[in-house]
Amino acid sequence: MKLNEIVQKLNGKVLNSKINLEIEVKGAGGADLMSDVLASIQPQAILLTGLCNPQVVRTAMMADVLAIVLVRGKTPPAETVQLAENERIPLISTPFGMFEACGILYQAGLSCLEKPVSDQDCFAG
Repeated sequence: MKLNEIVQKLNGKVLNSKINLEIEVKGAGGADLMSDVLASIQPQAILLTGLCNPQVVRTAMMADVLAIVLVRGKTPPAETVQLAENERIPLISTPFGMFEACGILYQAGLSCLEKPVSDQDCFAG
């Protein structure tokens, strides 16, 4: 699915310029904990998140994320937009919440690109 289709399906607003909306997206993952993004989101995914600080862009860079979708209509600070612009990472805002946005994309055929987490990871002391 192309990024421009994702923007359309999510009633999204592209927040930065000079980006390629024709890139092909193979899957997505959703998280608000950036440690979860680093541990579970596979490369070339889009990230759906409720966080909009510059750390989201830095984490996306490290995780090889193609684009960031901010849920619940969030508007990031100018610093976040500028960093995404500099790194050429599309930054998109959708009015949908995380659950609904993920469901819309999954129903449209976008695959999950999250690695499973073992029970041991959840109960580590």
